[in-house]
Amino acid sequence: MIGSMIADTFIKPFQSPVFDSPENYDLDYEDVVFEARDGVRLSGWLIKGDNDKVIIQSHFGTQCSRSGYTPEGKGFLKGSDKDIRFLRQAKYLNEAGYSVLMYDFRNHGNSQEGILPWITWGPTEALDVIAAVEFISTHHDYKNADIGLLSICMGQGASIAAFAEDGGLKNYPNIKTMISVQPMDYECFVHAMGLPKFMVNSTTKAIEKRTHMDFNKTSWRPLVKEVTVPTLVIQNRNDGYLDETFVNGVFNDLKVEKEMLWIDLPNMGNAVNNRFAAYDWLGDHPEPILQWFGKYMMPLAGTDGD
Repeated sequence: MIGSMIADTFIKPFQSPVFDSPENYDLDYEDVVFEARDGVRLSGWLIKGDNDKVIIQSHFGTQCSRSGYTPEGKGFLKGSDKDIRFLRQAKYLNEAGYSVLMYDFRNHGNSQEGILPWITWGPTEALDVIAAVEFISTHHDYKNADIGLLSICMGQGASIAAFAEDGGLKNYPNIKTMISVQPMDYECFVHAMGLPKFMVNSTTKAIEKRTHMDFNKTSWRPLVKEVTVPTLVIQNRNDGYLDETFVNGVFNDLKVEKEMLWIDLPNMGNAVNNRFAAYDWLGDHPEPILQWFGKYMMPLAGTDGD
């Protein structure tokens, strides 16, 4: 019973609505729909900037959508007492000239339920990352654009898995770089939560019964070496679920030009709040984000690309 309840918090679909709109930030955008290769329809916003550079944001899982996180309806398991609005980073990216694609993973937000109606922490969501890249790569306005990936928690796991997929991200030379925010997989998370072994086993079995996947064996973690673009890893040192060995291992296994950015955010009172603080940080700290993307993508208007 307890394992089943915990499993629901990890994989139950549609736990967070799309609660914000680009209209609230005076952004020029259109609603878009595109399909993953398995036919699942994905919903998003295409925020219009220059045609030569596009950022694709992939959000974190379960309690999130393209718009970010809202505590409404989350009950006792709240990651934050306030909304975390991802359109804040879209705003500063757009002001710097970037177009931005923000989309909901399958089983999240306004996207369609997946063929597997559960969240898988990367394996099936990798198809959504590929679909987003394909959508931009074949779009009549953006087919010649450089692409940067802003991939957050499960979004970065799905992005890494997408590099390893047949017909995946390795086939898109227009992808120039990635920012990976707070990498974590299932095994790392349940251990960081401090759950007793019997409860971990019960939760894992409940997940496997629903998804037919052993989450201990379907992690994106062994696939890190498949990433082919320069990558910035961002991690809050005060993340209550931080496994520093895990994060350093991810960074060390990257075989590309890379940089590690450790941020030290104030203690927010509990483990999950401290983790979510880094997601909120993204919207208020454009400098490292713009600097990294600007280094590897087409020079912005009026600059020499330095």
